[in-house]
Amino acid sequence: MRLGQTSIIHFASRFLASASGFAATVFIGRILGSGGLGTYYLILSLVAWLGIAVKMGVPSSITKRISEGTDDAAYAVAGTSISIVLFVVVSALVLLFRGQVNEYIGHPAAVVVVLFLGVNLAQSITNSVLRGQKLVHISGVFTPIRTGSRSVVQIIGLLGSLGLTALYVGYTAGYLLVTLLGLWVAIKNFQYVRLPRREHYQELVSYAKFSWVGSLRSRAFNWVDVTVLRFFVSASAIGIYTAAWNISVFLILFGGSLSQTLFPEMSSLSADEDSEAVADLFETALAFAGLVLIPGLIGGTILGEQLLQVYGDDFSRGGTVLSVLIVATLIQGYQRQFTTALNAMDRPDIAFRINAVFITANVILNVSLIPYFEVIGAAAATATAVAVSLVAAHYMLSSLVDYSIPLGEIARQWGAAAVMGIVVELGRRGEAAYVNFSYEFVAVAVLVTLGAGVYFISLLALSSRFRKTVVDNLPSRLSGISV
Repeated sequence: MRLGQTSIIHFASRFLASASGFAATVFIGRILGSGGLGTYYLILSLVAWLGIAVKMGVPSSITKRISEGTDDAAYAVAGTSISIVLFVVVSALVLLFRGQVNEYIGHPAAVVVVLFLGVNLAQSITNSVLRGQKLVHISGVFTPIRTGSRSVVQIIGLLGSLGLTALYVGYTAGYLLVTLLGLWVAIKNFQYVRLPRREHYQELVSYAKFSWVGSLRSRAFNWVDVTVLRFFVSASAIGIYTAAWNISVFLILFGGSLSQTLFPEMSSLSADEDSEAVADLFETALAFAGLVLIPGLIGGTILGEQLLQVYGDDFSRGGTVLSVLIVATLIQGYQRQFTTALNAMDRPDIAFRINAVFITANVILNVSLIPYFEVIGAAAATATAVAVSLVAAHYMLSSLVDYSIPLGEIARQWGAAAVMGIVVELGRRGEAAYVNFSYEFVAVAVLVTLGAGVYFISLLALSSRFRKTVVDNLPSRLSGISV
């Protein structure tokens, strides 16, 4: 029950964060247009890639070592010192080659890239410590605070005609705020303070040398397509693509919360060599990884154009791209549980190979398809690559742990989603024929709310496991959570 409550709190926090981020993105799209949105996301894509070199798997390594229950402060200090050195080196290179950086972005933003790298790194290290301390729900609560504060500052700045500068200031303010709050909580929860010794650095590096490719995989999933698109399409097309991407990623939040919640628990059980309990947790993760993504795929396919039109009229032509991207995130929602289990079992070497398969396939497919199919090719490349890595992950994990795939539970989710899809399609046709809301956003909000309600009720009727999970995690039981 505690794990379920923690996942729900973390998911609710990330949901609120994404909702506020979605609102800000809509605002950006309407004020700056698809071109301005595309430029902003090109900056974020460059920060994401450079962030790999800045972090080099250290945050994941901090979480793993702290979750094992010894010398938590020493690992935190060691990891932070390594990251600072990497940040200084990467930042110096960005400023040295600022001309090339500005030319790629199409905007003078090299200094902004360095600023974003710094605040992003600080927040990442802080979150890694909190997750290692099994305070995943606390780190999750900071996410809507970060995104909400960022969005408020950005919107105020846009209303003040600050343009892209408003986006830079808001991003920085949001990350700095949650970093300070997270440090305060993390320091309070250190068991005792001890300076790191050589073995602390060695153990961090021994894990990070494999886990860094997990960050590379995440960046490849989120940013390879945007990076390659820059060479073949306009900033406006990238803006439309990233708008569709924002909606699709919105649906993967619950699976991400599930994996982050279960990782420290699996890590602790693995350290105790309890493989049966690890397998049980993993099966639970698979059972619920598609809980939101499956209905999201059906709903997104039906309402794709209307959802994107909320950003502005020129965004509505991305409906097909949205459907393909949701397929990619659905597959990713399951694949992520496999690599989480492998990392928790202290097998980052295997996760490394799986991630390498995905990265290689994603780069090759994007470079091959984008020149001919542009944004559709980018979405299809990502979906295909993550499917290949899912097959590889299943093959490799099954050789270590005896588990079964909960096909019955997944089938019931598809059944409930099918019922939802019928109701939403009928509602869409009825709205167009008889109601015809003046504002597209109102129609979309009503249909999404209706669909979510139908799906939830249908799944309650079809799945005894889902009913039990809901009952076990009702709000009246939340008092059992310890902070």
